[in-house]
Amino acid sequence: MKTDARKKQLDRPGKDVQPVSEKSAQVSLYKIADLEIRKAIESYLKLARATNGLTNISLPDLADDRTRTILLAGLGVREIMGPEATLEEWKRRQAIPFELETAIAAGVYRDIRKAGTDFLNTMERETIGFSTFTPEFINKNPHLLPLFQHLSGIFSKSALMVHIGSVSDNSISKPASARLATLLTNRVDPKTVNKGEVLQRLESTLEGIVRDLIGRVLFESIVDRALHDQGVPFQREEEYKSLKGVVYDFRADFVLPSADQPRAFIEVRKSSARHASLYAKDKMFSAINWKGKNADLLAVLVIDGPWTGDTLRVMANVFDYVVPIARIAELAATLDAYLKGDKSKLKWLIDFKITPANQRGG
Repeated sequence: MKTDARKKQLDRPGKDVQPVSEKSAQVSLYKIADLEIRKAIESYLKLARATNGLTNISLPDLADDRTRTILLAGLGVREIMGPEATLEEWKRRQAIPFELETAIAAGVYRDIRKAGTDFLNTMERETIGFSTFTPEFINKNPHLLPLFQHLSGIFSKSALMVHIGSVSDNSISKPASARLATLLTNRVDPKTVNKGEVLQRLESTLEGIVRDLIGRVLFESIVDRALHDQGVPFQREEEYKSLKGVVYDFRADFVLPSADQPRAFIEVRKSSARHASLYAKDKMFSAINWKGKNADLLAVLVIDGPWTGDTLRVMANVFDYVVPIARIAELAATLDAYLKGDKSKLKWLIDFKITPANQRGG
């Protein structure tokens, strides 16, 4: 699973995102979502560590609002509950698979929907009821771009850029601001603006934000945080050139402690039952390639999603550990022990080499 940029340390747990004020209005919906997803990952890992992978939950584990939201959402419960009710609901649903993506996304949607409403109210106030869109206001408030877009009746950023040029929720140039001001003035009738409809159209943007963050941040960030908390040294894919192999040199999602002195690697993969066999072949060959070149290299696969049992059993014949994402805290402790000299953690040695036929003996 690949990521765009290293986030070496996730934000520590903090207060929930507050209503947008004049002072904090420059924070984009994407940044608000990114902050919450990192706080949610931190809360999830804390809960997973304290409860043996969500298998032994007690009342003190559920004192925090964010933690309860994560647990309930992962079990398919949308209601907000207190600690006692949340614990009882967990007991009722222990046979239900925990949906990690849904769990993490729940608080993210809550925060960006609240921010979207606050943004729209700010825009209404500053534009005198959506009647006056000045280039200066647009230029100073690029974080409102998704609402400018949907208010104008244009439902994709790419389509908007056809009209006004390249823009982002971080920066709208003065020429683009002038073009967008003209577009909004021509298209928006303040008498017919329905804020509920605008917010409903904004949902497509919010879904795109959450989908991007889940794919880019979630699973590898969880592994990153668990390793960091355990004090395990590692490099992310973008931090080193390659991990040497028998057939080819390539990069794993994580290498421990470094690519120069590799002792273990981690691959992170979410799969569906339909794609499990294809992913398994790819990951198993990578493991054979790397373990065949590097003596005593521990191979670890961290998974999520509905992999088939047969596929996982086959991969366990190559990987030293095949572990669900929910048990990542325990895995980090295992890796720490291996790096400190516990060779019992290594299960498989792979003797794999390629030799020209004219060089073989006999």
